Amino acid sequence: MPESPASPAKPPSQPGSPLNAATPSPASALLRGSVLLIAFLVLQLVLLWNILGLPSSRFLPVPGQRDTTWPNGAVNGGACDEGLIYVYDLPSELNHDLVDDCESLWPWYSFCPYLTNGGFGEAAATLPVFFNVTRNVSLPSWYNTDQFQLEVIIHRRLLSHRCRTTDSSLATAFYVPFYVGLDVGSHLWGDNSTAADRDRAGLRLLRWLKNQTSFQRSGGWDHFITLGRITWDFRRYGDDGWGTNFVVLPGIANVTRLGIEADRLDPMEVGVPYPTGFHPRTAADVRAWQRHVLSLKRSKLFGFAGAPRSGFRDDFREVLLEECEDAGSEHCRSVDCRGTRCTDNGAAVLELFLDSSFCLQPRGDSFTRRSLFDCMVAGAVPVLFWRRTAYDQYRWYLPPGPRGEEGEWSVFIDRQALRVGNVSVRDVLEGLSERRVRRMRERVVEMIPRLVYASSSDGLGDGMEDALDVALRGVLERFRRRRASTAPVGVSAKHSPGRFVARSVDGKSTPPPPSDGKNGSVATVSKDDSGTNPSPPASSHIKTVVSIASASTGTSLQKS
Repeated sequence: MPESPASPAKPPSQPGSPLNAATPSPASALLRGSVLLIAFLVLQLVLLWNILGLPSSRFLPVPGQRDTTWPNGAVNGGACDEGLIYVYDLPSELNHDLVDDCESLWPWYSFCPYLTNGGFGEAAATLPVFFNVTRNVSLPSWYNTDQFQLEVIIHRRLLSHRCRTTDSSLATAFYVPFYVGLDVGSHLWGDNSTAADRDRAGLRLLRWLKNQTSFQRSGGWDHFITLGRITWDFRRYGDDGWGTNFVVLPGIANVTRLGIEADRLDPMEVGVPYPTGFHPRTAADVRAWQRHVLSLKRSKLFGFAGAPRSGFRDDFREVLLEECEDAGSEHCRSVDCRGTRCTDNGAAVLELFLDSSFCLQPRGDSFTRRSLFDCMVAGAVPVLFWRRTAYDQYRWYLPPGPRGEEGEWSVFIDRQALRVGNVSVRDVLEGLSERRVRRMRERVVEMIPRLVYASSSDGLGDGMEDALDVALRGVLERFRRRRASTAPVGVSAKHSPGRFVARSVDGKSTPPPPSDGKNGSVATVSKDDSGTNPSPPASSHIKTVVSIASASTGTSLQKS
C-alpha cells in the first residue's frame, strides 16, 4: 500500500554515510566544534609567534608614523650606563624614499629583494640553494644579504634599541640615518649622472643638520653616521672623479663615521664588518653555529672565491687562481665569481669556505672584501696579502699585532714573493702544524659573534656582543673621551674596554706598519714589527664647523 501523500518520505542516506547510523547528539556536535575552534586558535597563535620571532619585513615605521614616535624596546637602565642614543627623524628623501624607489637604485636589476627583512635580504629558508649548505638548526639565521646594506640594517636596529631615547635632551649620542650609500650608488653608473646629482642629497642633509639645536651645540662631535659603501665612494675632491664629496664637506668633519671600509688616515672613520648572510637572533644560535663549523671535516687545505680582473695590469687574483690550480683539486678549490654568480648565490661561497681550512683574501675593488668576513663566519682562517685588508682597518673588531695576535687568527704572505715564485701558498700552509691550525680556527670561531649583525632588536643577549654592540660601545667611549677632554680638572668617566678592543681611534694606537714589501720576511704568519706611539687626544681631531661652500677642492688621497 502506498504511503499517504501527507506522510513525508524517509530521506535518503547522505553519500558516504552508513545506513541506519545514529544521529549525532547536539552535545557531541558542540564538542567537536569547540575542539576545532581551539585548534584553529592555537594554530593562529603559533603563526603569530613565528612572525614575531622573525625579523620584521618592515624596517622603518609604517606610513604616517615617523622615527621619533617609533616605539623603542624595553629600556634597561643598567645596560645604558654609557649613554642613550637619539635617532634623528630625517626628511624622507634621505632614507625612506630611497627604499621606496628600490627598483631604480641599480641599473642592472631590482634592488628590492635585498631591502626586505630590514636590509638582510631574502631569507635563506626560501632559497633552495641554501638547504644543502646550512644545517636545519641554523637555516633560519641565514639570508641572501647584499654587502652594501649597512645603513639600512643599523637604522632598523637602532629604532628599537633598548638604549634609544626619543628625548634629544637626554641623549649622549646622535645617530644620523642618512642612506648616503644607497643614494650615491643610484648615481654612480647613470649615463647622464653628474657630480651635482651625487652631491645633492649630502648637501641637503648638512643644511638640515645645521638647523638642529643638538648639532649646533656640539658641531657634530657627538653625532655618528654609517657609510654603506667603501670610503672612496664618498671622498671625491673637486668636480671630477668618482663618487660624492660627502665625507670631505666641512660640515661632516666632526661626525664619527662607521664604514665597511674606512680611510686609515682619517681619525673620524672607523671600519666595521661588512654585513654577511648570517644574522642570528640569540647567543644560542651563535653557539650552535660555532659548534657546527668547528666540528666540520674540511676536505680542502685552502679555497678562493673570486674572478680574474682582465682590465687590471698585473692582476693578483690571477696569481691566486694559478696557486690553486698548481696545488691540485685535492688541496684547493675555487669559485668563479664573474658577473653576479656569487652575489646571486651566496650559498656557493659559503659552501666553499665551510669545506676549506684556509681562504685566500686578496684585495677587491678596495683593500678589503666582504669575502674576508664570509670566510671567518664559516670558520676558515683568512690568508692575507695586504696589511690594509684587515690589520689596519678593523681595530675595534680584530686583534691587532703588537704582541703577535695577528698570527692567532690569520696568515700573512708577502704578495711580491708569491708573485715571483719564491714561495707557494700550499707550502706556507702545509708548514703549519695541525695543532697550530686548530688553535687558529678556534680563535676565528671565537670572534664570530662580533663580526655579525643580530636579527633581534635586543641583540644576541646572554652577555654576547654582536658587531653593532661593539660599534656603539666604541662610539660612546669616543664621545666620553671628548667630554672628558673638555671637562674641568678632576672630572672623569669610567672606561670598560672590550676583550678584543686593544686600540681605539682616539686613544693610544699602533701606527700603520711598514708596507708589505718591506716587512723583512718572505712569508710570515702575521708578524707585526711596529712599535706603539700615542696618538693625539680626541680633542685634537675636533674641527671648527665652517661653511659648506668652502669645501676643500684639493687632490684625493692616494689609495696605497
